[in-house]
Amino acid sequence: MRSPWKIAAVLVAGLLTAAGCGSNAASTDDGAVSLSLWTGFTGPDRPAYEALVKQFNDSHPKIKVTMDVQPWDAIGQKLPGAWATGQGPDLATPNFDPGVLFTYAKTNSLLPLDEAVGDGDGKLNTTLFPKAVTTAFTIDGKLYAAPANMATLVLYYNKAMLATDGVAVPTTADEFAAAAKKLTKTDAGKVTQYGISLADHSTIQMWPILQWMNGGDIVDAKGCATIAQAPSVQALQKWADLVAKDKVSPVGQTGSDADTLFSAKKAAMEINGPWAAAGFKAAGIDLGIAAIPVGAGGPVTLASTVPLAIGKSTKHKAQALEFLAWWTGKTAQAAFSDASGFPPVRTDVTPSNPVVAPFAAGLPHARLYLPGLSTSAKIDADVYVPLIGKITRGEPVEAAAQAAAEAINKITGCKP
Repeated sequence: MRSPWKIAAVLVAGLLTAAGCGSNAASTDDGAVSLSLWTGFTGPDRPAYEALVKQFNDSHPKIKVTMDVQPWDAIGQKLPGAWATGQGPDLATPNFDPGVLFTYAKTNSLLPLDEAVGDGDGKLNTTLFPKAVTTAFTIDGKLYAAPANMATLVLYYNKAMLATDGVAVPTTADEFAAAAKKLTKTDAGKVTQYGISLADHSTIQMWPILQWMNGGDIVDAKGCATIAQAPSVQALQKWADLVAKDKVSPVGQTGSDADTLFSAKKAAMEINGPWAAAGFKAAGIDLGIAAIPVGAGGPVTLASTVPLAIGKSTKHKAQALEFLAWWTGKTAQAAFSDASGFPPVRTDVTPSNPVVAPFAAGLPHARLYLPGLSTSAKIDADVYVPLIGKITRGEPVEAAAQAAAEAINKITGCKP
């Protein structure tokens, strides 16, 4: 499971490292324009990205894109200084957290993409991206990135466990809570099977979904805290009690811990993204995939997306924009979805891979976590993660949520 909120620090060493990373070689030996692309896609989905780049190169003989895959931390160290000084790659995925774009925008390192926005081939069809994505990539009215990928979270479940306990796949919020409780088993006071494997840190966030299901949220569009409002407090209270009192999930799990527990067949359900499916199947789980259950807030899930941006100093602006338009086009996204198991970044592409269908179905109502806030990482690390840790260990929810709201408003500068 990925960790979207571990944002690498910008080190002075990055400036020195980047000095020799000049991006903009004019052309290849055969006269094609050469574009460099830095990405952090080191995981099992890496071949799908490499195949997409190859497909572009094969179909665009006058442009050659070279993808340099590096650890996310390495990109976080080198890219800020490189782009700020006019060096580095033509294109990059700066981080798996869209909020990092604010850092690059402050140093005037990003090329605005608005001139490439439009309908049809050769354009960035932003109206076909999930709205939350376009919002997250827009700063002060300018679009600074396109989605390199798109993922939604679903409910994974162990079919055998549910069948043994006579539990139907939950479709509503109440059924979800009841299933988590019924699927939890104890022996002499010790939990032998957890109903659900929930993580609360070093992971893509899943607790916000529990709030959204009930119509709650963390902040509003102006950055003012809503976490202490009744719908959020009710949801947090319900699930904190399920964890702290009913032991439906271990307390304090990382994303890796949660995955391991589910893979070991010690938990019946888990909320996760498409990157987890192959590992769960390899673990021998009779795996089921379902939409996130629906509560008072309507259908909702969490979306994850990685921004793909162009360095402002690129010498090949037209070709870089052409690459982004192609990458997010229908043909490329259909091929990428089939190869990677991820849903397409566009809402008008129907995946042919049936495993992808549940993830794609969530796109129209998917939401990003703390989108459009330059302070998102600080809110997550300093407020939200500690809040979940406290309430799942028994601290009073209402008081903890009120304290969290005050801390959020202090960080964002909101004066309610």
